[in-house]
Amino acid sequence: MNHFGRTLHRIKAISSFGSVKKGDIGGWIEAEENLPESGNAWVFGNALVFGNAWVSGNAWVSGNAWVSGNASVFGNAWVSDDARVSDDARVSGNAWVSGNAWVSGNARVSDDAWVSGKARVSDDALVSGKARVSGKARVFGEYDFITMGPIGSRSDITTFYRLKQGGIGVNCGCFNGTLDEFEAAVHETHAGNEHEKAYMAAIRMAKEIMIHD
Repeated sequence: MNHFGRTLHRIKAISSFGSVKKGDIGGWIEAEENLPESGNAWVFGNALVFGNAWVSGNAWVSGNAWVSGNASVFGNAWVSDDARVSDDARVSGNAWVSGNAWVSGNARVSDDAWVSGKARVSDDALVSGKARVSGKARVFGEYDFITMGPIGSRSDITTFYRLKQGGIGVNCGCFNGTLDEFEAAVHETHAGNEHEKAYMAAIRMAKEIMIHD
């Protein structure tokens, strides 16, 4: 396949490993170096890996995702849907990049972190731990997101992150919305109890760090 002047090749498994069976047809790579034979890494569907990028270990790239430039995806990481990982970015550990998310520059996504939706993680940003960056988040540096927890009734990790349109977004358990919406939900659900106090303390700290830094 010609992809913007690059010739990409559809891959086929020559042996069985992991959930991949001998003969399975995979996605597209530009050169063998994009997908080392060691490990159980694989490129699925219409996913593309090209340039000097590489996928290794037990990592998977699937859907219509692209991994390009000098980027690498390794460990047990997964890049799926229409996500992009480019430049010198690294996705590792058990991290997951999905949706229309884009990780670029020298950014690192590691551990159990998730980047999803239309989020952008770039420059020298590091998203790690159990952070959940989603929606229209824009993470370019050290104070563009913070995580706190476990707190609350479900002992969840709560992630606060900057939004494209300004303001702060929040991901906590099944909640994903703005800081104001989160604060209103906390008062409505946990009025007068210890969880309300814990969440409000986290909200105050997020405002102090992310609005007044």
